[in-house]
Amino acid sequence: MDIIFDKVGYTYQPNTPFEHRALNEVSFHIPSGAFFGIIGHTGSGKSTLIQHLNGLLKPTEGQVKIGDFVLTADEKPKNLKDLRQRVGVVFQYPEHQLFEETVKKDIAFGPKNFGVPEEQIENRILEAIEAVGLSKDLLDRSPFDLSGGQMRRVAIAGVLAMKPKILVLDEPTAGLDPRGHFEIMEMFSRLHKEQSLTTVLVTHSMEDALTYTDEILIMNQGQMVTTSKPLDLFKGKEFLREVGLDVPEVIDFIRLVETRFQVEFDFEKYSIHELAVWLRDVVERRANQ
Repeated sequence: MDIIFDKVGYTYQPNTPFEHRALNEVSFHIPSGAFFGIIGHTGSGKSTLIQHLNGLLKPTEGQVKIGDFVLTADEKPKNLKDLRQRVGVVFQYPEHQLFEETVKKDIAFGPKNFGVPEEQIENRILEAIEAVGLSKDLLDRSPFDLSGGQMRRVAIAGVLAMKPKILVLDEPTAGLDPRGHFEIMEMFSRLHKEQSLTTVLVTHSMEDALTYTDEILIMNQGQMVTTSKPLDLFKGKEFLREVGLDVPEVIDFIRLVETRFQVEFDFEKYSIHELAVWLRDVVERRANQ
């Protein structure tokens, strides 16, 4: 499902003393199947923007189109329930939304409320629990008896059980240790490919934006600054700092190695995941000289 924002504006509490302009003429296109990143400092409009993707908010100006669904200020959204079934949102700390007495019931809650037949729900539960890397043995346990990482995966399984076409991730690794952070992001990368999802990642992690996304949108003070391929964007250190963002540490590290060893890292040839192999080769060549 393609996502198109056309001159979208949003104002909180208009015509009151608390009026706040959160988005201003934001226009961009996310092709179906893309892994799209949204970055920006706190208060830049990222969270407001993604709440338009499943109709939690509708624009006060402009138009949002998600597949065949259209959201405007003038018309009441049609088939909003269908839209929310197709757009799954993983908010920060999704485990805080768990409430059922068993893992199985929690994963089944969404499909049941959207009228999925009972015979299909059982299969969806099994597929979702496997997709997030948890054992079926946990299905009859209380989610509150699990570890924090397991609870988060259960909450994500509940979103996946809806069979969304679009997966929106709002800081999905918040509060996780480095290992948990890596495992969750690798899981989302795998799910994106296996399930042919359109994935939208909101993140403060420049490393995640560089490693996983196909294209990045920068927000600043409610406006879209630019969209760019990750590598093209992160080579512009001064530009990023002008909008309150930093270059990923790995980019600074590569530049340091290039200067120290008089070599050049070929971003087109090697992925960030292959960086360690490249570094080993550089060090070995220098040691043999």
